[in-house]
Amino acid sequence: MKRRQFVYLTGLATISGGLAIACDGNQTPTAGDEATSPQATPAGTTGGALEKELVIYSGRNEKLIGELVKQFEQQTNAKLQVRYGDTAELAAAILEEGANSPADVFFAQDAGALGAIQKAGKAIELPSSILNQVAQSYRSPQGRWVGVSGRVRVVDYNTNLVKPAELPASIFGFTEPKWKNRIGWAPTNGSFQSFVTALRISEGEERARKWLEGIKANNAKVYPNNLSIVEALSRGEVGVGFVNHYYLEQFKRKNAQAPVEHHFTNDVGSLVNVAGVAILNTAKHPNIAQRFVEFLLSKNGQDYFANKTFEYPLASGVVPKGNLKSLDQLPKQAKAIDLSNLSDLDATLKLLQQVQVI
Repeated sequence: MKRRQFVYLTGLATISGGLAIACDGNQTPTAGDEATSPQATPAGTTGGALEKELVIYSGRNEKLIGELVKQFEQQTNAKLQVRYGDTAELAAAILEEGANSPADVFFAQDAGALGAIQKAGKAIELPSSILNQVAQSYRSPQGRWVGVSGRVRVVDYNTNLVKPAELPASIFGFTEPKWKNRIGWAPTNGSFQSFVTALRISEGEERARKWLEGIKANNAKVYPNNLSIVEALSRGEVGVGFVNHYYLEQFKRKNAQAPVEHHFTNDVGSLVNVAGVAILNTAKHPNIAQRFVEFLLSKNGQDYFANKTFEYPLASGVVPKGNLKSLDQLPKQAKAIDLSNLSDLDATLKLLQQVQVI
């Protein structure tokens, strides 16, 4: 089992003198956590001068956000120390480091890791001036993390092999026999496993199991990741593939004529997940940390995500790029899940193993 899965598994991380952290869906920070958590203060207001250092643990690759980090440094004249790595491994490190963690901000690739940090009582409550910039679906119900960019699960299809009228409205339609030998998927990929977790949460364990068994029975071809599925679609190896939306947008930047398009289902098959940030309760530089979060949600930051990474901007006023539906057009089922609960990966891994797809 990969270490990236470590942080999501109940009881595998400890903080504060060996207290086991249980990542169950009902655990919330205690009143004591709130009382002792340092509160970030907007730059220029009462609460101290803007610090000139910031330590970020980033599960987002340097190739994706390095330019954005430099822009913030130039704007604030601050020095950012960024530890890049796998999102789950960094979350595990924060839990293991406990009160000694040097990190001010956790910039996570997915909401499940933010949920694990929140449930461990490690994230402070963000001010409403930040939270209210983003729809409730894309931030912590407890106000302890906020999404800064979004990605949608889609069914990409080869337009030479599949007609739009063939595509089912529901993700469950792909278990029908007519899709045998026509599907590509990546069961070991983290984004796919987050989708299966959402499927379990929204539809129940048995229905999720039947979907996995149905796709397996259709002899879906296994790929290592989203990009390899998009590449296979462009070559005509498979007719449809389950991926995150932005891989096709990035692929078409160099392969504009690729015969591949998006299909959005009307259910959790078009799950909206987010990359987001939390300010840690051990933050030594809370003011500049809040300023960084505000920067990510500014028009400049949101334009960056729309134009450079082809993700969905989550703050109002910036539109996504490419042949995409707006977030408002996506089904309620894709936005009704508390994304913090995507930290419940243990049962998902067990299910995938039981169905023998990993």
